[in-house]
Amino acid sequence: MTTHNTSALELAEAQAQGLYTIGEAAKLSGISTKMIRHYETLGLVSPAERTFANYRMYQARDIHLLGFIKSARDLGFSMKQIAQLTSLWLDEARSSADVKKVALAHIDVMDERIHSLQKMRKALSDLANRCQGDDRPDCPILDGLNTMAHCHN
Repeated sequence: MTTHNTSALELAEAQAQGLYTIGEAAKLSGISTKMIRHYETLGLVSPAERTFANYRMYQARDIHLLGFIKSARDLGFSMKQIAQLTSLWLDEARSSADVKKVALAHIDVMDERIHSLQKMRKALSDLANRCQGDDRPDCPILDGLNTMAHCHN
């Protein structure tokens, strides 16, 4: 975050200088105020400047960074990966190869999850297909889940 000297400013003065409250930053970035504070504690976002009355104040660049983080979260990147991507984004001397490496690693993880979800879907579909879905109490779905639970013990 770029530094503005808001510590001696009143809220109205800070807003007149083009700074935004956390509520405004949340609306503009699409991230909740709770998550903005969480990202601040994780170090993804620098601590906000404060007004005399202790209001958090954000610049347009801060809001853009929050939007960047939201986009990365929407693509399923982990917090660790988002920290890497944010660092790379802020580093004008970065190598695009470093960025690509993070993206490709994430794709590998996504492929593993997709494969795992496909296996789970097939297993559940097989159980559901064996179930009559009638008024009788016997249920191959519950029996299958119970069998699976015994296999894990």
